[in-house]
Amino acid sequence: MLTIEALERFGADTKEGLGRCMNNKDIYLRLVDMGLNDTNFEKLSAAVNAGDKKTAFEAAHALKGVMGNLSLTPLFTIASEMTELLRAEEDADYPTYLKQLLEKRAELRALQES
Repeated sequence: MLTIEALERFGADTKEGLGRCMNNKDIYLRLVDMGLNDTNFEKLSAAVNAGDKKTAFEAAHALKGVMGNLSLTPLFTIASEMTELLRAEEDADYPTYLKQLLEKRAELRALQES
């Protein structure tokens, strides 16, 4: 089960995230769970694999917002970097960014199950 303490060890700014939820831990943890299951992870994966920068930008931007609002800093940082590179239409190693993002999500999901 995911806890506030586990999120803090992961690197989340739980004080900020909880503040957005009026310090209601149950709501915050439920929103974190929903965020980890956001369909934009799959949308981003498909777009990166297809080389579709426009769709990848939309998905990365949406994830940046969700992860930022939940104060899941490790995920937010990667999504933010991807978003800005895609916004500028830069050539970058997007598969590596995607891999890092999915690994961080998997790390957080593992905390849910422990």
